[in-house]
Amino acid sequence: MQRAEAEAWRARVRGCLLGGAIGDALGGPVEFEDSRSILAKHPELVRTFVDGGPGWPPGTITDDTQMTLFTAEGLIRASVRTDRGLGFTVAVVQHAYDRWLDTQTLPGPSGERDGWLQREQWLYARRAPGNTCLNALTEARKGGDRIPQFGAAAVNDSKGCGGVMRVAPFGLLPAVYPTEWVFDAAADAAGYTHGHPTGKLAAGTLAVIIHELCAGAGLDEALTRAISVLVQHDGHDETSAALTFARHLAATAPATPVTVERLGGGWIAEEALAIAVYAALAYPEPGQFLDALALAVTHSGDSDSTGAICGNLLGTLHGETALPAELVFTIEGRPVILQLADDFALEFTQRDRLHGDWGPYTEWTTRYPGW
Repeated sequence: MQRAEAEAWRARVRGCLLGGAIGDALGGPVEFEDSRSILAKHPELVRTFVDGGPGWPPGTITDDTQMTLFTAEGLIRASVRTDRGLGFTVAVVQHAYDRWLDTQTLPGPSGERDGWLQREQWLYARRAPGNTCLNALTEARKGGDRIPQFGAAAVNDSKGCGGVMRVAPFGLLPAVYPTEWVFDAAADAAGYTHGHPTGKLAAGTLAVIIHELCAGAGLDEALTRAISVLVQHDGHDETSAALTFARHLAATAPATPVTVERLGGGWIAEEALAIAVYAALAYPEPGQFLDALALAVTHSGDSDSTGAICGNLLGTLHGETALPAELVFTIEGRPVILQLADDFALEFTQRDRLHGDWGPYTEWTTRYPGW
């Protein structure tokens, strides 16, 4: 990339990861409430961070952001791994999810893992992690003939939103990674925990939307391109129908929680993606970022996931400077999120100054071992 192009792309990477975290933290405390209850307390929709109860102060992120961060770290480590003469292997991301599993089962870092992200104590908090993710990763850890340790699809029929809500970093990969590869890689990564085709295809679709946004497309254009890739895959009907309906509602219906709930609750993959896309289409301008997030989280459903995906989309579209400042400065883990975003940008634009087959030999490979 030329300098100006690299700087613009880095702003999208930062916007995507931080925007997703903001949407996640905005929706987390109201995730299990119905819309009437939410609106009684927030008649102007949820526009500020609220208390989620003991151990869940305002601005707290959930498993959605935790897993997204481990996805980004896994992709960096997959890139470093290519120094060994190996291809860019998506299964390295599953290894990252196994480190995330430690954060949900241990009180703190065990000292037996490598890399820096798993040493962040604040990540060792259970914020309503999805049972499907926990169970599938636990089974994969057992290994054996039936379920190889890494690189195999989950043995279940779940299409919960736990696959799609974490794959945005695949879409952030530079344009040298082909669109179709991005789709398939994100779908495979979702499939490590969610075995239903829709759970995987919705994830691939989100990654392509973000990939197109990174290339400079508008939201509607990026959505059109993603759907054109989606419909080439068997089993696309649920996801393509949900996105078509989201587009229709954005063009014809008022931007209200009632309209959002016509798309479902967001507990399953295609609904979560559709709600996030709908909210982003309803409020696509940079100055409407908070309007979109508020709409995405104010409903009777999986508010943190729909908020996180919407934040990923608009953060990529507009870049970090469009993020609502009143939420940015209090989001949990901001230094780590931005550090990871900047490291992601460094790896995929200046890796030759950090590591290589024959050097240089820097501390980068201790920070991001290639496995």
